[in-house]
Amino acid sequence: MKPRLLLRRRQALCLGGGALAALAAPRILRAEAPAGTTAGQPIEIAMRGTSRGEQVWFDPIGTAVKSGTTLRFINRDPGNSHTSTAYHPRFLDRQRRIPDAAEPWDSDFLLPDQHFEISLTVPGVYDFYCQPHEHAGMVGRIVVGRPDADAGWQGPAPASADLPEAALAAFPQVEVILKQGQVKVEV
Repeated sequence: MKPRLLLRRRQALCLGGGALAALAAPRILRAEAPAGTTAGQPIEIAMRGTSRGEQVWFDPIGTAVKSGTTLRFINRDPGNSHTSTAYHPRFLDRQRRIPDAAEPWDSDFLLPDQHFEISLTVPGVYDFYCQPHEHAGMVGRIVVGRPDADAGWQGPAPASADLPEAALAAFPQVEVILKQGQVKVEV
């Protein structure tokens, strides 16, 4: 009987921590012009955090790119290590939130100033997260191609019970990403 009580305490702590993280999560406020690559330069997605570590986020949190674009995830947070991990059963048995034909990725832990690169070629919506900070809403969304122009384009996965509320609330809408090109977080 004690293991059952312990499990309930853990669930309560997780739920309470998730609720606090949702309140402290940065808000999506500002949009920027569409991203592009120049002379083969990768598009940077920075991993950031406040100086005391109470907020963490990807910058931009949403970006639209053409098929074949290289993205560079770089840890610009001097106080934390972060990951960029695709939602996929291969990693921690998570629900797939990338196109069916796409290869999932996991950067492993990146220390400050370390980076990881990927090139995405399958059209559709790719959701990703930071493994240690998902409960704080540290997630992002990449839209490759356009639904009206790319055959086989796959939209976002539906909401899932295995995602923390802070994560679900943080994903920018696909339509906003496509219209604005990049969605940034303002702290």
